[in-house]
Amino acid sequence: MTPTMYPYLSYRGAAAALRFLEEAFGFATSVRWDAPDGTVQHAEVTFGEGVVMMGTADHPTVPLDGASFGQGIYVYVENVDAHFERARAGGARVVYPPEDTEWGTRRYRVLDSEGYEWSFGSYRPGTAGNS
Repeated sequence: MTPTMYPYLSYRGAAAALRFLEEAFGFATSVRWDAPDGTVQHAEVTFGEGVVMMGTADHPTVPLDGASFGQGIYVYVENVDAHFERARAGGARVVYPPEDTEWGTRRYRVLDSEGYEWSFGSYRPGTAGNS
C-alpha cells in the first residue's frame, strides 16, 4: 500500500480559520462536524487533490504566534502571483512575497489567521529528477 499524507492543524478559532482558508487561499470545506457546543470538532478543506484536516485546539496557543520559524505546509499553485494577491487581500500576513528561486520555481510564504505558516509555489514535490 502506498502511504498518503494528510496534514492536521488545530486552531483556537477553527470556524474562523475555515472561513480564512476559503477566502484567502481558495480552499473548499468538504467535511465539517461540529461538537454540541458549536465548536468545530473535525473539518477537512480541499485544494485540488490535496486535503488538510483541522479541528478546534485543546491548547491555548499555536506553536507560531506572530513570526515565522520556518515550518509549515506547502501547496502547489499554477499562478503564484495571483494566489499571493488573493491571500494578501484575505488577510494573510506576508513572511516573504513572491520570488523566483535559483532552482527555477516561484514561491511565497504567509501566515494564516492563527499564525500557521503556508508556502505556495510552482514546484511539484516528488517530481524532481523525473524527466
